Amino acid sequence: MPTPSEHTRLSLEARLGERARTAWPQLKGLRVRHRGAFAYVEAELADGERVKLMRLRYTGAVGRWGFTLYYASSDRYEDSLLTTGGLAGSPEDALDCSCRVHLTAPGI
Repeated sequence: MPTPSEHTRLSLEARLGERARTAWPQLKGLRVRHRGAFAYVEAELADGERVKLMRLRYTGAVGRWGFTLYYASSDRYEDSLLTTGGLAGSPEDALDCSCRVHLTAPGI
């Protein structure tokens, strides 16, 4: 399994941060923690609460990451389909998908 370089990790964080600022104004910020080929992403809400969102898996291409959602009910990350229909895609698509699941009310 390939491990992302420091440049790739910083690029991922920048891309996610930009998407959060432009598409998800209710977020105060994101925390990205790297471990091997994985990037764990948490959202920080305006009230300071942190919400685990997803885990991304580096595929060897900076623009395509494997996607798993965090499920609080089982305290696990599980492979999930992006709204684009794939198990891997852009970091921005992954953030949008996970924020729709974790940050929007049912029925919206």
